[in-house]
Amino acid sequence: MPGTTRAEIRTLKIGRYVAIEEDAYKILSMSKSKPGKHGSAKARIELEDIFTGQKKSHVGTVTDTINIPLIEKGSAIITHIQGNEVHAMDNKTYQTLILPVEEGMNLQSGGEIQWMEAMGRYKISRDH
Repeated sequence: MPGTTRAEIRTLKIGRYVAIEEDAYKILSMSKSKPGKHGSAKARIELEDIFTGQKKSHVGTVTDTINIPLIEKGSAIITHIQGNEVHAMDNKTYQTLILPVEEGMNLQSGGEIQWMEAMGRYKISRDH
């Protein structure tokens, strides 16, 4: 999967991110069981989609490998708001970003936002 790397499930921690079925998820909780008589140890991971907020669980052996999304974060200055899109300029690269607006955000031109990108999708992670 492009934009990802791989890691064993046993190395994951709460608050980190995983990629399942072309979506990026944040790990909410994790439980591991001991190996049984005829099987290996299992891990149950409770996940939340970072873009939609939808919850999901994943079960696998602790030795399975899973995709980890490469997440980029940054800050930007809002140039203008057009419909349900925010046009902003990145503070480091001066690149123009077009980000979707979520309900309940207090956004205005000239304000600063924090953004995150994972697997080709963007999200405003915090408005100031």
